[in-house]
Amino acid sequence: MTDADQLSTRTERRRLDELEATPHARVFDGEPRTVRLELAAGEGVPEHRHPDRTIVCHVLEGTLEMRLGDDEYALEAGDVLRFDGRQDIAPEARTDATALLVLAPRGDD
Repeated sequence: MTDADQLSTRTERRRLDELEATPHARVFDGEPRTVRLELAAGEGVPEHRHPDRTIVCHVLEGTLEMRLGDDEYALEAGDVLRFDGRQDIAPEARTDATALLVLAPRGDD
């Protein structure tokens, strides 16, 4: 048996520009949950949590402010931020912005 015989995740390919009609589009089904987030300037997502997740946010275009608990991060295109989903999360676009979010099941740390 080869390593390829033991793979449990099939290889999938998607183009993010094909998801532009949906502002909060799931890129793939299953885990880790992968979302394309598109926000217009001034638009945000209300404060929320993902307690069972570690999250990676990669800003693809524009400027995004990410509020995590009491901390704020100004993110620009090309920035990548990893954080624990147990804290309050509230992204808001400073300019039109697109980000790719990967919400992975949090391991026992």
